[in-house]
Amino acid sequence: MPAGWRFIAQRALPTEVILDWDVPFALTSNPVRDLSGPGSMTATIEPEYARMLGADGEPILQEWGTKVYLEVDGDIRWGGIVTKTSYDGPKATVVCEGLSSYPHGIPYEDYMVSGPLITPKDPYEGKDKNHDGWVDGQKGKVKVPPPPKPYGGPRFDTYHAVRKIWEHVQSRPYGNIGLKIDGHNHGELLGAQDGSDPWELAWWNNPDCGQVLDTLARNAPFDWIETHAWSGGGNAIEHRIRLGTPRLGRKRTDLRFADGENLAAIAKPEGMGDDFANEVIVLGKGEGRKMARAQVHRYEGNRLRRVTTVTDKTLSSAAALTLRGNRELAGRTQALQIPAIQVIDHRNAEFGSWALGDDIRVQVHVPWVGDVDVWHRIVSDEVSADGTCVLKLKRSDSFHY
Repeated sequence: MPAGWRFIAQRALPTEVILDWDVPFALTSNPVRDLSGPGSMTATIEPEYARMLGADGEPILQEWGTKVYLEVDGDIRWGGIVTKTSYDGPKATVVCEGLSSYPHGIPYEDYMVSGPLITPKDPYEGKDKNHDGWVDGQKGKVKVPPPPKPYGGPRFDTYHAVRKIWEHVQSRPYGNIGLKIDGHNHGELLGAQDGSDPWELAWWNNPDCGQVLDTLARNAPFDWIETHAWSGGGNAIEHRIRLGTPRLGRKRTDLRFADGENLAAIAKPEGMGDDFANEVIVLGKGEGRKMARAQVHRYEGNRLRRVTTVTDKTLSSAAALTLRGNRELAGRTQALQIPAIQVIDHRNAEFGSWALGDDIRVQVHVPWVGDVDVWHRIVSDEVSADGTCVLKLKRSDSFHY
């Protein structure tokens, strides 16, 4: 490992006790942080170490029982939990995923609803048994009024649902993975105001908490990232989910990423022709003629019409369907994308100066194309032991908020 690097092992439950301050991992895939994803890391280790026990008598590296952190020069650059160990040949392989992977596979065992359709009780129900339109015993005096109209019930914010799901996951026995969720609101209320399309999460449908969280992030939309940092002056580590409406990150005019300066390599550029479409049809909730549907297009220049169809049965409102279509369209109508760059530590953009979600200007020379100067968004970063960092990118104009 490079100077200043170390991997720290910590017990997940019942208290976060440090098990080893310097785990002798050999990386097979670098620690990766993802925008709106948990990230991952894979390493090998000597089998003798993999079989070692902690002071509590449990294996130091235990599936779903050990948290692992990469610390670089005193700062925690990556954190996760051991999800898989295997033995193949002379080495043991250890797979770690971010703590935010934990809700996947966990069922939601409660009930919550936003924007339910409420039908008030009719105070005159059963008071017109002969169906003549008059209150029984008061014919000609008191007519039976129309029943009260149904209305939409209380609605809650998208982030309230996110927090309630995480609260449910972490409140179950042996379920507290220690993540804190940002407390602000998104601004978008779930469900229709008139009660025509309530947002519901019901245990009898056996919803997967992780999938529901992913769907909320995609449909709202919003970004999120998982962070880890030393807390106070002791050995406590704070784990947090940061929420961004409608996105995280900002346009970084103060950073520069250019050939011959701070780029060690670039991935093969992607000309997005194979995925090109200038019209999107979105099919949502419902069946047959009653299926929710939206159609968006962006015809430009002299290119022929190309259509792609997206099916998402979680969508029902026209606004949600159109948003989904525009997001799909934005990712299919651009010309050239640099999928990844390998960056060296340089005054143009020192390590740690960017954040996931930032928009950065990438200036490179591409054979057969020439000089390319395009804004890209950082969707993932991967710190390497060789002193470089790989940034995975998507064109900034392929995002629609």
